[in-house]
Amino acid sequence: MATVVPPPSKRQKRETLERSQVQQDVTSTAIAGSIRARFVDSDGKELAETVEIPLADATERNVSTLLNTLLQRDREEFTPYRFRIQIPNSNTVIDSYPTPAEFLEVLRKHGVENPFETTLSLTAEPQSVFKVQAATRMAHSSRKDICYAILANLNGRFRIPGHGQPILTAQFSPRTGAILATGSGDSTARIWNTETGTPKYTLQHSGWVLVCAFDPSGEYLATGSMDKMVRLFNPDTGKQIGKPFTGHSKWITSIAWQPFHLWREDGPRLASASKDATIRVFLTSGVTHHVLSGHKSAVTMVRWGGLDHIYSSSQDRQIKIWNASDGTLRHSLNSHAHWVNHIALSTDSVLRTAFYDHTRVVPPSMEEKKAKAKARFEKAATQDGKIVERLVSASDDCTVYIWDPETQGAKPITRLLGHQKPVNSTAFSPDGRIIATASWDNSIKIFDKDGKFCATLRGHVAPVFQIAFSADSRLLVSCSRDTTVKTWDMRTFKMKTDLPGHEDEVYAVAWSSDGACVASGGKDKAVRIWRH
Repeated sequence: MATVVPPPSKRQKRETLERSQVQQDVTSTAIAGSIRARFVDSDGKELAETVEIPLADATERNVSTLLNTLLQRDREEFTPYRFRIQIPNSNTVIDSYPTPAEFLEVLRKHGVENPFETTLSLTAEPQSVFKVQAATRMAHSSRKDICYAILANLNGRFRIPGHGQPILTAQFSPRTGAILATGSGDSTARIWNTETGTPKYTLQHSGWVLVCAFDPSGEYLATGSMDKMVRLFNPDTGKQIGKPFTGHSKWITSIAWQPFHLWREDGPRLASASKDATIRVFLTSGVTHHVLSGHKSAVTMVRWGGLDHIYSSSQDRQIKIWNASDGTLRHSLNSHAHWVNHIALSTDSVLRTAFYDHTRVVPPSMEEKKAKAKARFEKAATQDGKIVERLVSASDDCTVYIWDPETQGAKPITRLLGHQKPVNSTAFSPDGRIIATASWDNSIKIFDKDGKFCATLRGHVAPVFQIAFSADSRLLVSCSRDTTVKTWDMRTFKMKTDLPGHEDEVYAVAWSSDGACVASGGKDKAVRIWRH
């Protein structure tokens, strides 16, 4: 009797459908020939011997792996590199590393007549100079530590309360991972000491606190609420600064601070988005500087870019780009077919941390701080000698778009397919090389900066609400309705750690800029701190 092959399972059918819909890599693998390359550092010092690299394998990622191998590093210690190509006998430098299919054309365009007989100098720039360890254990839970604090202080002199309703938002201070801000449905925001796991200050609103955002210097904390107001606080004292910022007629959905290198003498500005379909730009005094109106429905997200442009997404299916200086509209991006839920910039990480970096050296003067913040932004954004700030957008239409408004205008670079349900969160890695997207289809997808599909991360068994990269771009953390937090390895695209502990849906997750800890919060009303 002949063996009958069983019909494909639901999982096999789903994976087949997914493969048929993901964006395919159309780069030809039949590229003949090899190039000779010598690796040097930014000072011109030789790092490794001259080697021949087959053109078909000469992707930036493969070349980075090759250099790490030549430097005899263990695979777990590999450092991601970005490469610039020095044209021989010339001062010309190619800042943007070409794909294998473009390699020969780019070299000939820059005067290299015989690329196969020419030794190229590849300047290797490490994209992370420190390594973040994956969170493996829960260091603190607000419920647990608050109980200990109460028991330890039975004399009644003080009682430290935790949140009484679900945690809706969380963000670390750019200064240090020891300071965390959270917003909750109990109409308060709280500033936490993550080293002890206890709240330092309680910040009052009269409605659910939907968003909290530290400014790039860490001197201010802005909170937005369903009470239609933005409030400004001093995170060092917990005191409110001035009066509430008013003007919106519906609740606040997103807040973005002006990048530090663009601050003026009268102080920083911040932009708030609202369900009333407007964006308001405020001075820290509470005075409205601009009202950006043009959306026809609720504004879901606002970002302030390093080129002094404000980016907004909306339920009207549009993304708009505004001149922050005068409030005029530059572009309307109209490719999405449903609500745009989330947007992210390739420079988000460096703009959020301004002059704070791994050295922990803070310049003494305001001018030096602005200069360092500007230099970090320009280094992160420079491609082919130009400042390139890319935008990625996620929508209920199950698609993601990549945009470069400065060079492409309102035309997208590419559309990313593969998700089967609405995409609700997206993020660029700090080094700008990777894009991650989270969806209601229980999966996370990884693409490179040009939109090439890399991997699907599966492990959650319910919608993935939010994602965040570690500061070294090696790891990704996600939170889900399935009550878990998970970390993922961006080299292998495998789950690194599974962090159970929450008792209900997890809505918010954040990774500190120093890489020391992860914070999460959700429907169980508990803030949890995870460490290595």
